[in-house]
Amino acid sequence: MSRVCSVCGKGQTSGNNVSHSHRKTKRTFQANVQKVSYMKEGKVVNDYVCTRCLKSDKVERV
Repeated sequence: MSRVCSVCGKGQTSGNNVSHSHRKTKRTFQANVQKVSYMKEGKVVNDYVCTRCLKSDKVERV
């Protein structure tokens, strides 16, 4: 699954796992995206949208 928001383009970011002894290893943070049906340019589209865009009413759900 491509975890990229189709509205704002938010995707995965990278960071570190930090252990108790403070050793660091690379990890990824996935964007919180949901598959929704919404109106885009007068057409119904099924696509992935992040929860911030859903909460701020940037898309009109169908």
